[in-house]
Amino acid sequence: MRDLPARGRAVCTGFIESVTHQPPSEQPFFSAVVVDSVRAGAGSGMTDGLRKPYDRLRVIWLGRTRVPGIEAGVELRLEGMVTQVDGLPAMFNPRYEILSRQEHL
Repeated sequence: MRDLPARGRAVCTGFIESVTHQPPSEQPFFSAVVVDSVRAGAGSGMTDGLRKPYDRLRVIWLGRTRVPGIEAGVELRLEGMVTQVDGLPAMFNPRYEILSRQEHL
């Protein structure tokens, strides 16, 4: 997530940290927060003007109340356009591939 551009097309991988379900009375969308597979520390905090050191990405599927296979702990590869929503990077309706999922005991 730390290498995402502030805006533009990007490909990244990460783990789903959490998902958000909308109540039936609201416009349908399904949202997940994706984090790096290796959580970055404080780091240098330096940017090159085009990239910012984010550690989370909000992924939003419009018109959906659920996306099959998308749940906390799943590792994904995402491809889509990055934009800023409330100061955080976000992808709307990205292409995704499930790379692995946590086994529940």
